[in-house]
Amino acid sequence: MAKRPKIKITLIDRKGPCGCHRGHKIGDSFDFDTQRGELCPMAMHVAFPYIDILRYGGSIPNQPKGTAVFCCPDVDTINVFRIEKEDI
Repeated sequence: MAKRPKIKITLIDRKGPCGCHRGHKIGDSFDFDTQRGELCPMAMHVAFPYIDILRYGGSIPNQPKGTAVFCCPDVDTINVFRIEKEDI
């Protein structure tokens, strides 16, 4: 059985007027397999479908191959994350 590709999630921007209630800052990165518990649950809830699509061979329209950009659902924060599939 082939190994699943690694997934890295990086906070790349913030659009809202308030800081993150979990303390995430631009530049923070998380390994999905080993650090997913450190990522805000609201952001993780949004990220998971994109992760599943990328990890199992799909692609996201209008995104570079192996990547997805998404926002957390907190309207006061609006953290912007990038997911990258890292082939191993």
